Amino acid sequence: MGKYEVKTRFVFSGVFMVEAGSAADAERLIMDACGLVMGGNIHTTLPDDVIDWDFGTHPDKVIDEIIPVSDDSGDEQE
Repeated sequence: MGKYEVKTRFVFSGVFMVEAGSAADAERLIMDACGLVMGGNIHTTLPDDVIDWDFGTHPDKVIDEIIPVSDDSGDEQE
């Protein structure tokens, strides 16, 4: 039995529909005005007539790396 550091990401995938003058403007609006806080909701500072979104409420779980952690004796766990 050992300890492991499991590097994990939770990925929410969805679509923002935004009115903008160009693709670059659309990207800037989403990067600057939209977000998500763990334990909260997707939020935006843009007005409702400019933006809408469709995101699921359950993320995909992605495990990036598993690293054995040394025990107190300095030996790596197997």
